[in-house]
Amino acid sequence: MKLPLQITFHGIDHSEAVEERIRDKVSKLEQFYDRITSCRVAIEAPHRNNSVKGQPFHIRIDLTVPGSELVVKRDPKDSHVNEDIYVALRDAFQAMERQLKEFAARQRGDGKTQAARA
Repeated sequence: MKLPLQITFHGIDHSEAVEERIRDKVSKLEQFYDRITSCRVAIEAPHRNNSVKGQPFHIRIDLTVPGSELVVKRDPKDSHVNEDIYVALRDAFQAMERQLKEFAARQRGDGKTQAARA
Protein backbone atom coordinates (compact mmCIF):
# COMPACT_ATOMS: atom_id res chain seq x y z
CA MET A 1 0.00 0.00 0.00
CA LYS A 2 1.33 3.42 -0.89
CA LEU A 3 -0.32 5.24 2.00
CA PRO A 4 -0.44 3.92 5.56
CA LEU A 5 -3.59 2.26 6.85
CA GLN A 6 -5.90 4.67 8.70
CA ILE A 7 -8.07 3.31 11.52
CA THR A 8 -10.58 5.56 13.28
CA PHE A 9 -12.69 4.83 16.34
CA HIS A 10 -15.83 6.95 16.98
CA GLY A 11 -17.86 6.57 20.17
CA ILE A 12 -15.74 3.62 21.24
CA ASP A 13 -12.43 3.34 23.06
CA HIS A 14 -9.35 2.51 21.01
CA SER A 15 -8.48 -1.18 21.13
CA GLU A 16 -5.13 -2.67 20.17
CA ALA A 17 -6.77 -6.07 19.62
CA VAL A 18 -9.33 -4.61 17.20
CA GLU A 19 -6.64 -2.62 15.43
CA GLU A 20 -4.53 -5.79 15.03
CA ARG A 21 -7.53 -7.67 13.61
CA ILE A 22 -8.07 -4.87 11.08
CA ARG A 23 -4.40 -4.96 10.07
CA ASP A 24 -4.66 -8.73 9.52
CA LYS A 25 -7.80 -8.31 7.39
CA VAL A 26 -6.19 -5.58 5.27
CA SER A 27 -3.11 -7.75 4.81
CA LYS A 28 -5.37 -10.52 3.50
CA LEU A 29 -6.96 -8.07 1.02
CA GLU A 30 -3.48 -7.18 -0.24
CA GLN A 31 -2.93 -10.86 -1.08
CA PHE A 32 -5.89 -10.70 -3.47
CA TYR A 33 -4.88 -7.40 -5.06
CA ASP A 34 -1.41 -5.98 -4.51
CA ARG A 35 -2.09 -2.56 -6.06
CA ILE A 36 -4.15 -1.12 -3.21
CA THR A 37 -3.25 2.54 -2.82
CA SER A 38 -4.86 3.32 0.51
CA CYS A 39 -7.29 1.95 3.07
CA ARG A 40 -9.34 3.75 5.69
CA VAL A 41 -11.42 1.90 8.28
CA ALA A 42 -13.88 3.67 10.58
CA ILE A 43 -15.60 1.94 13.48
CA GLU A 44 -18.49 3.70 15.14
CA ALA A 45 -20.71 2.82 18.05
CA PRO A 46 -23.37 5.54 17.79
CA HIS A 47 -25.28 6.62 20.89
CA ARG A 48 -23.45 4.08 22.99
CA ASN A 49 -23.76 4.35 26.74
CA ASN A 50 -23.28 1.95 29.61
CA SER A 51 -26.99 1.46 30.29
CA VAL A 52 -27.86 0.26 26.78
CA LYS A 53 -26.56 -3.08 25.58
CA GLY A 54 -26.75 -4.55 22.12
CA GLN A 55 -26.05 -1.42 20.09
CA PRO A 56 -24.78 -2.28 16.60
CA PHE A 57 -21.34 -1.30 15.36
CA HIS A 58 -21.14 0.67 12.16
CA ILE A 59 -18.13 -0.20 10.00
CA ARG A 60 -16.96 1.71 6.94
CA ILE A 61 -14.06 0.61 4.75
CA ASP A 62 -12.75 2.89 1.98
CA LEU A 63 -10.26 1.17 -0.28
CA THR A 64 -8.53 3.14 -3.03
CA VAL A 65 -7.25 1.20 -6.03
CA PRO A 66 -5.93 2.54 -9.34
CA GLY A 67 -8.82 4.27 -11.08
CA SER A 68 -11.47 3.52 -8.47
CA GLU A 69 -12.56 3.60 -4.85
CA LEU A 70 -14.33 0.67 -3.26
CA VAL A 71 -16.56 1.32 -0.26
CA VAL A 72 -18.24 -0.99 2.21
CA LYS A 73 -20.60 0.60 4.66
CA ARG A 74 -22.14 -1.65 7.28
CA ASP A 75 -25.00 0.22 8.89
CA PRO A 76 -27.36 -2.61 9.84
CA LYS A 77 -31.07 -2.08 10.37
CA ASP A 78 -31.30 -5.20 12.55
CA SER A 79 -29.62 -4.11 15.77
CA HIS A 80 -28.64 -7.69 16.68
CA VAL A 81 -26.54 -8.24 13.57
CA ASN A 82 -23.35 -6.47 14.59
CA GLU A 83 -23.41 -6.34 18.39
CA ASP A 84 -20.02 -8.07 18.42
CA ILE A 85 -17.29 -5.88 16.94
CA TYR A 86 -15.39 -8.88 15.58
CA VAL A 87 -18.49 -10.15 13.75
CA ALA A 88 -19.06 -6.67 12.36
CA LEU A 89 -15.46 -6.52 11.10
CA ARG A 90 -15.66 -10.03 9.63
CA ASP A 91 -18.83 -9.20 7.70
CA ALA A 92 -17.50 -5.87 6.44
CA PHE A 93 -14.18 -7.31 5.29
CA GLN A 94 -15.91 -10.25 3.59
CA ALA A 95 -17.99 -7.77 1.61
CA MET A 96 -14.85 -5.78 0.70
CA GLU A 97 -13.07 -8.97 -0.35
CA ARG A 98 -15.94 -9.77 -2.76
CA GLN A 99 -15.82 -6.25 -4.20
CA LEU A 100 -12.05 -6.37 -4.57
CA LYS A 101 -12.13 -9.76 -6.30
CA GLU A 102 -14.79 -8.48 -8.73
CA PHE A 103 -12.74 -5.36 -9.40
CA ALA A 104 -9.58 -7.40 -10.04
CA ALA A 105 -11.49 -9.74 -12.37
CA ARG A 106 -12.80 -6.76 -14.38
CA GLN A 107 -9.29 -5.37 -14.62
CA ARG A 108 -8.00 -8.69 -15.95
CA GLY A 109 -10.87 -8.86 -18.41
CA ASP A 110 -12.36 -11.97 -16.82
CA GLY A 111 -16.06 -12.63 -17.06
CA LYS A 112 -18.56 -12.71 -19.81
CA THR A 113 -18.75 -10.02 -22.45
CA GLN A 114 -22.05 -8.52 -23.55
CA ALA A 115 -21.91 -10.53 -26.79
CA ALA A 116 -21.40 -13.80 -24.94
CA ARG A 117 -24.38 -13.07 -22.69
CA ALA A 118 -26.70 -12.49 -25.63
